[in-house]
Amino acid sequence: QVQLVESGGGSVQAGGSLRLSCAASGLTFTYYGMGWFRQAPGKEREFVAAVSRTGSQYSADSVKGRFTISRDNSKNAVYLQMNSLKPEDTAVYYCAAGGKYHTNARNLGIDNMEYWGKGTLVTVSS
Repeated sequence: QVQLVESGGGSVQAGGSLRLSCAASGLTFTYYGMGWFRQAPGKEREFVAAVSRTGSQYSADSVKGRFTISRDNSKNAVYLQMNSLKPEDTAVYYCAAGGKYHTNARNLGIDNMEYWGKGTLVTVSS
């Protein structure tokens, strides 16, 4: 079955960096768009960044210039490099796969993700 396993979360001070990884198995990775989403306590899950199966990237305005998504098809993995972290970035971060037919990452969102990981917690202290 499809498995998405996130790693790399942790606690960091404001201004610091973290790199999240997501290892995918049980699917033809190159067919799928991949995304990172987050959910803060008491809030709804929100889009962070996505990369399409063709490599198109898109990120939320709140993280533009600070977070970078990338994928390595040879490793069936997707990454989220997070720099200049802020306390408001504190959340559980989820990796997801979906949007098989989309080549533009702008079209990838919560509604067209088919598979989800269990999440990894990122805590940013001030």
